[in-house]
Amino acid sequence: MTNPEIELIWQEIMADFSSPAALWQLLIIVLAVGTAFAINGALRAYFMDRLHDHTKPVLGVVNRILFPISALIMVGLARYICAEWMHVGMLRIASRLLLAMAVIRVLVYALRYIFSPSGWLKTLEHVIAWGIWLLVALHLSGILPEIALALEDVKFNIGKNPVNLLVVLQGMLTVVATIFVALWLSRLIENKLMRADQININMRVVLSKLVRIVFIFLAVLIALSAVGLDITLLSVFGGALGVGLGFGLQKIASNYVSGFIILVDHSVQIGDLITVATHYGVVKELRSRYMTLRKLDGTEVIIPNEMMITEVVINHTSAEHKGRIQMPIQVAYDAELDQVIKLMRSVAEQHSRTLKTSNVDVHVKGFGESGIDMMLSFWVADPEEGSSALQSELYQNIWKLFKANGIGIPYPQREIRLLNTSVSPE
Repeated sequence: MTNPEIELIWQEIMADFSSPAALWQLLIIVLAVGTAFAINGALRAYFMDRLHDHTKPVLGVVNRILFPISALIMVGLARYICAEWMHVGMLRIASRLLLAMAVIRVLVYALRYIFSPSGWLKTLEHVIAWGIWLLVALHLSGILPEIALALEDVKFNIGKNPVNLLVVLQGMLTVVATIFVALWLSRLIENKLMRADQININMRVVLSKLVRIVFIFLAVLIALSAVGLDITLLSVFGGALGVGLGFGLQKIASNYVSGFIILVDHSVQIGDLITVATHYGVVKELRSRYMTLRKLDGTEVIIPNEMMITEVVINHTSAEHKGRIQMPIQVAYDAELDQVIKLMRSVAEQHSRTLKTSNVDVHVKGFGESGIDMMLSFWVADPEEGSSALQSELYQNIWKLFKANGIGIPYPQREIRLLNTSVSPE
């Protein structure tokens, strides 16, 4: 079965191909595309030097979307004007191609707005582009109606309701489109919330996650209603989910509940320096199920939220955002302790990362086997930057000062005594 509209378009194209109408349509298409390209180029050149660096990528995205839309508008206007005195089959084909290009670019922009850049996102963009171009090709060739009839002939039952494959595909597409719109709206609201400085960062995270959950839930309900499914069936699913939570999913549910408790009670915030079990580092990210802890050596640890509730957590920056650095040093027994303390304190006080509002302390920790154990202790305002490079730099400066002042750093020494173990002759 051939689509009459598509057949008429191809008949008009074949009839006008050798007539002046074809040349006029080609000229209109070229002028529309050229004008759209020139307008977008002029807008880009005008705004590029007047925008901040963080808004320039947005201009590029808008420019990519504006080009096919503006060309489509001009071709559409020309099509309706010229339809009074000549066939416009080529303009109709051009309108459909420009519409497909506009849809692809809008969807790609929305995907990049909703999700962070990643490899799978690039793959999804290619899949969407190829899928839309394939649908356009099937539509223009007149094969798409035949494929729809073939899918409609594949019938089966879901429970007592007869359905066909076309209805299933339409339902899946409706669900995906509705969730897509819900994610875009939730991302729009999330960005507004995250820029609200008057709200605590934890509360912003909680509200953004709740907004996304509510929007996705409403999108699923709307999509199921749109495809004709009874929403009351969700009660059965809810019962099954409750049983699953009671048995196999209780750990997952516990992590999600613990995540919301942590976000609401403000016990831990992003940027805090904490100790959980044997892990010591800076809170990089708080998610619904887990927390990402960046250790001072650069590695990242994923800690389940339940562990933050059940284990003892030491928050080193709950009152002030600062971290304490302790450096053990051993000096020889013949060293002058007052001079050692003065030199160690001066090295720490002169460093740029040392917090000037806190004291630099040097303590005698004990008398070891090879020397006197000292402890240099001070505070830094940026513990999230790590301490390995800082300690290495301070140790080098202390070593240079000790050598310049004749202060020795001992090494392990052992005294061996040989006893007289001679044996009398037999």
